[in-house]
Amino acid sequence: MKTIMRLSTLCLFISLSLSTSAQKPDQLRKIIKPNAEVEKIASGFAFTEGPAPDKKGQVYFTDQPNNKIYIWNENDEIMEFEVDGERANGLYFDHDGQLVACADYRNKLIKIDLKGNKTVLADSYDGNHLNGPNDLWIHPNGNIYITDSYYHRPWWPEGQVQAQDERAVYCVTPKGKMSRVADGFVMPNGIIGTPDGSTLYVADINDKKIWKYDIQQDGSLANKTFFAPEGSDGMTIDHQGNVYLTNQAVSVYSKDGVKLGAIQIPEQPANLCFGGKNRKTLFVTARTSVYKLAMKVMGVQ
Repeated sequence: MKTIMRLSTLCLFISLSLSTSAQKPDQLRKIIKPNAEVEKIASGFAFTEGPAPDKKGQVYFTDQPNNKIYIWNENDEIMEFEVDGERANGLYFDHDGQLVACADYRNKLIKIDLKGNKTVLADSYDGNHLNGPNDLWIHPNGNIYITDSYYHRPWWPEGQVQAQDERAVYCVTPKGKMSRVADGFVMPNGIIGTPDGSTLYVADINDKKIWKYDIQQDGSLANKTFFAPEGSDGMTIDHQGNVYLTNQAVSVYSKDGVKLGAIQIPEQPANLCFGGKNRKTLFVTARTSVYKLAMKVMGVQ
């Protein structure tokens, strides 16, 4: 790995603005650290995505058009993870500390160890290649849930079209068994589950809806329930069960589906996670930059 930049003395402090008021609503004041401001950590990327914290709280994120994966630490150092991530989009760390990536270059789900060695976990379903794995979440039992959307990429072979008959959600078990567990979406995108493994949230970004499912013991999903009237590119969750969405801003919903407010980011956010040793830094990827916000609440992995 090599250090790309250190910006702790160059951070741009940007006043935190909220869509509902110039002052923080009481609901957001309860989760954001007093006097905290959104800070720009680094810029100059093409399109940032896929933030995922490792066990140390360092955040790995991608610059997908440039086929790069970077690592942020609490000193605001940005280092390159020198590996061909195959145009990785969504990232998540498994229980062994290995990075699992939605590799968009050839529509795969791959695992990357810290030495850069790669393993293909899934690349097809029912005899056809996947449409384009977008985001993922890993259940406590090791099952991997992925959204397989379809955004046509310039790096795909000429003539490639949507191969699956649905833009769906799949479950990949540790033994490699793959099953389709939810469909009927316009464009599934962000996905996150609760740390106890009981509930899965899935964003249908183009239908502007978030759906909630009960996760069954066999990995299937049941009791599809409407959760929020917004789409989302990426999602995360805190230890109180609040769900964070990314669209025009960072929208925050309680676990009961009540909107607590929206945090405005200077660029449109794409994805987010909680990083840092104590998981109290909200890390946001937003187009050409990455941002952070100090929180009272702690994120969960």
